[in-house]
Amino acid sequence: MVVLLVAILGLIIAAALAFWPVRGTVRDRGGPEPAARPARAEPWVPSSLEGVLAAQLISGGITRVQYVRALEQIAARDEQRAPFALPRDEAPGTRS
Repeated sequence: MVVLLVAILGLIIAAALAFWPVRGTVRDRGGPEPAARPARAEPWVPSSLEGVLAAQLISGGITRVQYVRALEQIAARDEQRAPFALPRDEAPGTRS
């Protein structure tokens, strides 16, 4: 019974603190209302080809299969332009 009473009192205090007015806000000082946020935010503009593809995938402009194929083509083109060469594996103790 005591646990239930403490829990209810804790919830009442938490709710009161959540809705308690904060001192020092614009409304408390009698100043103007805060500026309203714009109705529509600026759209995000991707800066890379992968970002454009991801945006198209999210918006439904392309399917997942088209997205994967496009990324495969980008990876193949990057491999042709700048191949990534891994260093040779050398057996321990065989260095010259």
